[in-house]
Amino acid sequence: MKFRYAIALMVISVLAFSACSQEPDIPLSEAGNQGRTLARASGCSSCHGRNGQGVTAPTWQGLYGNQVGLESGMVVVANEDYLYRSITDPQAQIRTNWTIKMPMNSLTDDEVASVIAYIKELR
Repeated sequence: MKFRYAIALMVISVLAFSACSQEPDIPLSEAGNQGRTLARASGCSSCHGRNGQGVTAPTWQGLYGNQVGLESGMVVVANEDYLYRSITDPQAQIRTNWTIKMPMNSLTDDEVASVIAYIKELR
């Protein structure tokens, strides 16, 4: 039992360190930077990574415009509609091979648009 606790503590520590690492920021436009700031302030980057690189949740880097496999077996394109729905209704389209479920949030439509602008720039 102590071994399991030690392993769990080690995994949590590694994930926390990864999410909080001081890697340099990716250069972005003003709109993208606003979205990044909001994603960090809202807790999104604790799972999606400081620069959208993915930690315990899927990466945002290279996501926009590419195909995404869903748990349902469908494949969709990560366009603005997909991103909007994924942010505002996180349980609607669960990504394949990701067991951690994104929590609901209280972002406004303007805030969601800022986060989407950020994701779009992470090519």
